Amino acid sequence: MLMSQKMKAVGLYKYLPIDHPESLVDVEIDKPVPGKKDLLIKVKAVSVNPVDTKVRGPKDRVEKEPKILGWDVSGVVAETGSDVTMFKEGDEVYYAGSINRPGGNSEFHLVDERIAAHKPKTLSYEEAAAMPLTSLTAWEGLFDRLGISLQPEVNEGKSILIIGAAGGVGSIALQLAKWSGLTVIGTASRPETKGWAKKHGADYAISHYEDFLPQLKQLGLYEADYIFCLNSTDQHWERMMEAISPQGKVCSIVETSTPLNISLLQQKSVTFIMEFMFTRSLFETEDMIKQHEILSKMSKMFDDGKIIATLTETLRPFNAETMREAHSKLESGKTIGKVVVSNNK
Repeated sequence: MLMSQKMKAVGLYKYLPIDHPESLVDVEIDKPVPGKKDLLIKVKAVSVNPVDTKVRGPKDRVEKEPKILGWDVSGVVAETGSDVTMFKEGDEVYYAGSINRPGGNSEFHLVDERIAAHKPKTLSYEEAAAMPLTSLTAWEGLFDRLGISLQPEVNEGKSILIIGAAGGVGSIALQLAKWSGLTVIGTASRPETKGWAKKHGADYAISHYEDFLPQLKQLGLYEADYIFCLNSTDQHWERMMEAISPQGKVCSIVETSTPLNISLLQQKSVTFIMEFMFTRSLFETEDMIKQHEILSKMSKMFDDGKIIATLTETLRPFNAETMREAHSKLESGKTIGKVVVSNNK
């Protein structure tokens, strides 16, 4: 009988505050073996996202086996499953993975080929690792959920309000919205985040601490045709309902534990929809391969210079201490763009 090979990873047994030394720990686990549609990836870099901190957040549960986080990966294909058709060993890839499988904070990682794509040639592993989850969330939110046209001429004269524009998803949503021909308004709270929003495609930057509609009117814009909420759905709900145009559409990526007054949607016949980037992989939907297609399109857009990567900070080495630092930065609420932990030696 062959002995299973081991690999290093960063995981958790207990769900603890990030300042606790056991919140994320260095572990050694079995190196995974690819299934039929899987790619085994030699991990070069990962980025952190709010999903990592939410999954890791304090709760009364102890894991018997280490739970591995990390759903933003770039790396190299080390092995392929028997039914893989789109990739070969040695290919450079990037992807967000699936929430119901172990994450990528490890030396090697498995991903279904239908949700991976070839890495943009012009981006480093670190820059590429910053992009899959936010790119997929932004693309799906704008074009699949809100139904915004991919033809700029169709969107002429229409506007979108992006709430939380300087974060990871906001930084790419601004660029995609601008590329699609919309007038783009981003919300931010500090001079540096407003500057970041304008650099990444916002025509205007307003405060998300004040009512939106008066600020839009001061700009001569009145209501927004679309709203993409990336921060505190319940906190901004009434402001969004004031600012959305009649028959407009609102999409949020942020869950809420506070009941929303959905009656506010009625008078203007507003559409409200949620976006969850992991839906396609979690339920293995018939269109699961669309995430491969989206990331492939985005890869070409990066290489053609139509959009730019949003990496702002790279941390090393690839271990639990560094990963705790990355989580801590994200939980501070002060990060702009994306933080990446590199394993690229």
